[in-house]
Amino acid sequence: MDVLVTGATGFVGANVARLLVADGYRVRVLARPASSLRALEGCPVELRRGDALEPDSVARAITGCARVFHVAGDYRLWAPNPGEIYRNNVDGTRTVLEACARARVERVVYTSSIGTLGLPKDGGPATETTPVSLDDMIGPYKRSKFLAERVAEEYAARGLPVVIVNPSAPFGPWDVKPTPTGQMVLDYLRGRMFATLDTGLNLVHVADVAHGHLLAASSGRVGEKYILGGENHSLTEIFRMLARITGIRAPRVRMPHALIYLIALASEGLARATGHSPRVPLIGVRMARKHMYVSADKAVRELGLLQTPVEQALRDAVDWFIGHGYAPSPPAYRPHAA
Repeated sequence: MDVLVTGATGFVGANVARLLVADGYRVRVLARPASSLRALEGCPVELRRGDALEPDSVARAITGCARVFHVAGDYRLWAPNPGEIYRNNVDGTRTVLEACARARVERVVYTSSIGTLGLPKDGGPATETTPVSLDDMIGPYKRSKFLAERVAEEYAARGLPVVIVNPSAPFGPWDVKPTPTGQMVLDYLRGRMFATLDTGLNLVHVADVAHGHLLAASSGRVGEKYILGGENHSLTEIFRMLARITGIRAPRVRMPHALIYLIALASEGLARATGHSPRVPLIGVRMARKHMYVSADKAVRELGLLQTPVEQALRDAVDWFIGHGYAPSPPAYRPHAA
């Protein structure tokens, strides 16, 4: 079966493409002309250069494909021009889904985010049905993904067989750029984590996320969304796991949100002056004020989503970053294979 993956040069997309190849699919990927192919190194895929915003290149890439995995997304918490994030995430999604509808693709999986979900007022984990509105979204990334998810629902209502998946925070191999979550692991390895915050998130192995995409394509209900998540942990607990894995002492000082907010303000001021991304994005600090805890029970129950222990996901991320020269090996660290 021929399938198309957009965003295959990114972290989740590369893992989806690699799993599809391993499962015997003929995989075609749509990548921008300037996109690096490092995440697909050694992976036998058919490359089509183009842009999700260009209807003609999208239509050519989809031709002959029975399934499409629209994983591409603009995952930036800051951009000099926030309008780019909206165009890439909202307009790009509409362009891809319109091409899928015209080509009569038999199944589409759209990759959203847990950032589009509502958060229960009682502090419990969010589900696919937790009430939420656009006003609850913080920043261009979340707002654009929320609007793109509405586009996917619109096409599902019109008859396109699209299933939505909402990955949480993935960790594991092939995070080449890296993502903000991967950068956290890298900063820990490089000794740049001096304090923790009162926040928390849901962590999941990227292999489980990739598997969840394939499960959604084969078993997901059209128009439904599925949280592809793992375990909920505080940032302090995450650092403790990284300490056990790496032998690097976890930070013991907890930084108040007010202080990190001031640091973020200064960081964004410097970013506006230089045009470079801020070291501490203000939107990221605002997001960190809440614990982003979710429940993947629906995906586990309906799709059979795997639940690899999160400490294994962190270990695999550490192994990959050290093995690919992103960070030096800590003195007390022993690779998992050993």
